Amino acid sequence: MPRTVLLVALAALLAGCPDAPRPAPWREVPEAAAGAQRERALAARDALAGRLMARLSQAIADGGPAAAVSVCQVEAPAIARQVAAEQGVAVGRTSFRLRNQLNAPPAWAAPLVEGRVAEPTYVTGPGGALGALLPLRTQALCVTCHGPPERLSDDVRQALAATYPDDAATGFAEGDLRGWVWVEVPGP
Repeated sequence: MPRTVLLVALAALLAGCPDAPRPAPWREVPEAAAGAQRERALAARDALAGRLMARLSQAIADGGPAAAVSVCQVEAPAIARQVAAEQGVAVGRTSFRLRNQLNAPPAWAAPLVEGRVAEPTYVTGPGGALGALLPLRTQALCVTCHGPPERLSDDVRQALAATYPDDAATGFAEGDLRGWVWVEVPGP
């Protein structure tokens, strides 16, 4: 009986505690309303995608398709950090089928990723921050490592198995929605 009284008292005490403050929710805004923040997000996306594609092309030319795997694993995060610092934003890549679990979407983008939004989507968050989720379509170069598993070269399959044992990012065809670049632009 004393245990029951203790549990009831504890429940009453916890019920009287105020809820912890919750961050303001992110909410979708029309593309046209994003303005200067939108332009910063697009500039960050373009810088990240351009540098990464150039580096992947060079790696493939120098070391073959399997060399691209280490570029995405090692160099892509460094490129993202560099772009983020230069642009004054946070930026990364994500997908609904991840190769690298470190590329999971930020919390605000997770529902959009789950819904597989196919168009650029903008949300506002705490302090007037802007979140941008910008689709990436599979290009011809991408299918080298992200195409149907049976069409990947043996060296690419081996590199993926060694580097990403839980890889879920194959089976794409040119033109498919492969994932997104996400960008967080601080508020004005």
